[in-house]
Amino acid sequence: VVCLVAYHIFFMLFVWSYWKTIFTLPMNPSKEFHLSYSDKESLEREPRGESQQEVLRRAAKDLPIYTRTMSGAIRYCDRCHLVKPDRCHHCSVCDKCILKMDHHCPWVNNCVGFSNYKFFLLFLAYSLLYCLFIAATDLQYFIKFWTNGLPDTQAKFHIMFLFFAAAMFSVSLSSLFGYHCWLVSKNKSTLEVFRAPIFRHRTDKNGFSLGFSKNLRQVFGDEKKYWLLPVFSSLGDGCSFPTCLVNQDPEQASTPGGLNSTSKNENHLFPAKPLRDSQSHLLTDTPSWSETSAKAEKGKVGMSNPALTMENET
Repeated sequence: VVCLVAYHIFFMLFVWSYWKTIFTLPMNPSKEFHLSYSDKESLEREPRGESQQEVLRRAAKDLPIYTRTMSGAIRYCDRCHLVKPDRCHHCSVCDKCILKMDHHCPWVNNCVGFSNYKFFLLFLAYSLLYCLFIAATDLQYFIKFWTNGLPDTQAKFHIMFLFFAAAMFSVSLSSLFGYHCWLVSKNKSTLEVFRAPIFRHRTDKNGFSLGFSKNLRQVFGDEKKYWLLPVFSSLGDGCSFPTCLVNQDPEQASTPGGLNSTSKNENHLFPAKPLRDSQSHLLTDTPSWSETSAKAEKGKVGMSNPALTMENET
């Protein structure tokens, strides 16, 4: 009875999380990131150069964008005709921009991104537990198979196949689940591991990391009662993320009142604009974040780099 109850609990959670991962639509950038009709016309009409730079700077000046392309340009998608939010990438399979895209998974036939990343993690966790449970309960019969302790029926081969299948899936799932647990702890996506995000000041592979606890809460939410259930509880809107910029951005203006900001070796937290309350408190709980630095950085959001060059990337 205990085995039957445990089996069906693992099975239901596995199916539930798998279903949510497959049928949760990836979130796309909101309409404020799309270029207006006049801006698109200007971008197509003007020759490649300063004129196009000015169009993109004007479109992105009030948007919560900190990352840039390798050449220092504002990230623009010429297929979706939008300024890309931070951590957003264009999926060639779905042919659209996905917020906080991790990868396109053929196992679920869907993009794994901001809207379903928690479901994907739970799917890996519960499928691993499901396979481990099957392998553990089948182990004694698998041993009897090799010691000739089972009756001579066709069920012997079913037991052997079941154990091998569960054990092999357990090995592959454990490595994949462990890798994504590491990604959550560092607040990275698979794409960001292969190509670190480039901020206006420099490349920073840990630019979005706020510490293990806050990184975990950004994916699973603040209410622990929802952590193990495949219901959406991630913090934020997917368009803006709290960033921890290690060095002072040389393109940013000085602090109000003529005061210079602190030395470049000190950690700075720049709250993206606009942040939901659930995102903002991830910053306010940090010791290095103070009201003084918050006021000092408030005027920096949306400022553009005059040396930026426009680059279309997909």
